[in-house]
Amino acid sequence: MNSKIVRFAVLALIAGVLSAPSQADAQSWPDKPITFIVPFAAGGGTDAFARPLAAQLDTQLGKRVLIENRAGAGGTVGASAASKAAPDGYTFFMGAAHHAIAPSLYPNLDYNIEKDFIAVALIARPPQVIVVNPDKVAAKTLAEFIAYAKANPAQLNYGSAGAGTTHHLAGELFKILTKTNIQHVPYRGAGPAMQDLIAGHVPVVFDGMGSSAGPIRAGQLRALAVAAPKRVAAFPDLPTAAEAGLPGFEVATWYGLFAPKNTPPEIIQQMTRELQKAMQAATIKEAWERNGSDVPNVTGPAFAAMVTSEIARWKKVVTEANVKLD
Repeated sequence: MNSKIVRFAVLALIAGVLSAPSQADAQSWPDKPITFIVPFAAGGGTDAFARPLAAQLDTQLGKRVLIENRAGAGGTVGASAASKAAPDGYTFFMGAAHHAIAPSLYPNLDYNIEKDFIAVALIARPPQVIVVNPDKVAAKTLAEFIAYAKANPAQLNYGSAGAGTTHHLAGELFKILTKTNIQHVPYRGAGPAMQDLIAGHVPVVFDGMGSSAGPIRAGQLRALAVAAPKRVAAFPDLPTAAEAGLPGFEVATWYGLFAPKNTPPEIIQQMTRELQKAMQAATIKEAWERNGSDVPNVTGPAFAAMVTSEIARWKKVVTEANVKLD
């Protein structure tokens, strides 16, 4: 037999053997627990959606879906770790709108949200809400709160989920629109910020509805307005910022699932199908409505395109607002 033909056959056999485990892994996926890296402390808005989703996927897949909270630097610490995870389909990243803001604020990121991840699916998109501690803030309406902030310049602090998050930029936008001077206090996630708000250590937070909905219902927090173009079904009596006298104050967040680049496409496709099934479960629909979000159906290239557009949009906001890291 021609030696060139033999060498070609041997190389083809080796290539087939090397590719076989990857194909077999994709076919048997999942055969062990899956981890969702959540880049904020437990108890925040990301958790409010990630944990119910993980529980639903537990049931569907018959394997545990674990939440690993890795907080720090406005969500970029967890994103960095997730970008370096093995692309084997057992680690996913629960990213957020904050990760579309980060490229404009952190010039030395060691990951690229567009190039180092595969955008799998948009999970939720709740609006921001202005919430205050009722024992620390006497204002019952947004107009009263603005009047108080103007009368007490530099005397009010607002908490956020971290520098460069939508909470932070919502506060800066509020300052621009109202011509007030309130001071930013960053936390390692919305969960710790909410704990300090409820405890009265900070008087106000521009929070995502996901982490605020429960404390609002419990009477621990007073909601002044939702930063959305229309009212939220879960809180029909809560006015929009425009209705409350602050037109132009519209800030929403979003949460989405990403996989490290080079994750096998067969696994991405299967996870996408499982997510679409999960999002139709009654428990998920009910939880999303309670937390002020719709149930989106944006996956793959459409989600990736949304992320790209969000990066451009937030870059413009950061530039115009002259936002600086604390």
